[in-house]
Amino acid sequence: MQQRKRSGGRAARRQSRSDGAGTGPTSAIWPGIEGGQYAPLTSREIQMVDQTAMRILEEIGVKGATPACVETVCAAGGTLTSDGRLLMPESLVRETLRIAGRGFKLCGINPIHDITPSGARTHFGTSGAAVHIVDSLTGDIRDTTLRDLYDMARLAEQLPNIHMFQRTVVARDLTDPREMDLNTLYACLKGTGKPTGTSFGSPEVMAEAVHMLSVIMGGLDALRARPPVCVSTCFIVPPLTFAEEALGVIECAAAHGIPLKLVSAGQAGATSPAPLAGAVAQQTAEVLAGIVYVNLLNPGHPATFGALPFVSDLRTGAMSGGSAEQGLLMAACAQMARFYDIPCAVSAGMTDSKMPDFQAGYEKAYTELLASLAGANLVYEAAGMYGSLLGASLESFVLDNDLIGSVMRATRGFEVSDETLSLETIRDVCVGGPGHFLGHAQTINRMESDYFYPAMADRRTPQEWAAAPDKDLLERARIRTRELLSAPPPTHISDEVDRDVRAHFPIRLP
Repeated sequence: MQQRKRSGGRAARRQSRSDGAGTGPTSAIWPGIEGGQYAPLTSREIQMVDQTAMRILEEIGVKGATPACVETVCAAGGTLTSDGRLLMPESLVRETLRIAGRGFKLCGINPIHDITPSGARTHFGTSGAAVHIVDSLTGDIRDTTLRDLYDMARLAEQLPNIHMFQRTVVARDLTDPREMDLNTLYACLKGTGKPTGTSFGSPEVMAEAVHMLSVIMGGLDALRARPPVCVSTCFIVPPLTFAEEALGVIECAAAHGIPLKLVSAGQAGATSPAPLAGAVAQQTAEVLAGIVYVNLLNPGHPATFGALPFVSDLRTGAMSGGSAEQGLLMAACAQMARFYDIPCAVSAGMTDSKMPDFQAGYEKAYTELLASLAGANLVYEAAGMYGSLLGASLESFVLDNDLIGSVMRATRGFEVSDETLSLETIRDVCVGGPGHFLGHAQTINRMESDYFYPAMADRRTPQEWAAAPDKDLLERARIRTRELLSAPPPTHISDEVDRDVRAHFPIRLP
């Protein structure tokens, strides 16, 4: 169990609890808290999903494979049908699972933020491709910009319960796809020293990005040793069709040792089966196809299991990222990844609400808690996202940091021991003592280790709240967001390196 040493005395600790100023893990919560307590699938059901996924790959296969993919897989025992479907026998899938990458780190430019997605260790981060910013004060909606993306990365840098930052919004002020991809990468890296993630529309642009990353990290060898980005690739277009450009991105990542988030994101009832079990089986098969290919290219390559079956509201066909079914699906996919012992990435926190309100709170809370309790290693979309990923909110990063902290504390559970059962403390208090536990040494000593204190949540009495000038939670969040963004910008990329990057690439971030 990781715990932070206390420093600064009682007054400093009280101030930290009240303003949420901490920049790292506390002794009550920390990155990588163990989940795994919740299991929507029984052991027998996991076996059933696994066998169905194997049959999908062996009997139905995946169409749209590039010549390079066909050649690689067929040389290892796969076959190509007359109608162009690439079949992968169970023996090939099992063998590549045996050699698949495990125990790797996702690195940040700042090594203090490195995370290890393994076992049931849970971490929270961002993702998505929102195209709108929602103004929680006016209700206005505007297009997202490169500056929005950079500001969100800066918020993630300063909020301790956001452990990684993957691209959250589309820089709609850039119209050239190449410039957009390169600037998206740089804005993420410039804004935070935590592990980052993005995606690329073509292997050619990713090759340029590798050059940029080598400039930032100090050479190709240094980049291979500590890649600060995990490339998210939707290499499958459900149902069971490869995306040609994304296969090229996988090949580029495999050549340079850059971690991959292998994503299959069907919508239940639309591009994957309506029964939730069928959606999990199809997405499991699709991600396994990616695991096979990348490990044939580079055995043991760092890649995460991104089976992400999304939910449709079957009355309208619209995505419903905040549904209870979404939480169930992500928890089940986390179980499948743990069954294969592959680090997993899931999506949670994708509320259908358009702004921070009651609906957003409960949808974010139960989807993230289910994913965390199931032991998902990387929970993406956990901060800032609205409208089923179409919208984003800057102040929601501050609010979601609180929410994630509470989810982490609930996931941790509590310890039962002779000490925590407190028999002698109860005796001290009740027999000749004050009759309450306030001020007792045990209470003081356990304040930091046993309790999480949200920075923004209002715990005042109704009378105190009524008399206070700062009644509105969203306004307090807006103020806190402005404070964080007015702080000095991060310096983990030096001015010299920044000039070098700008000399080689069309960087539009001021």
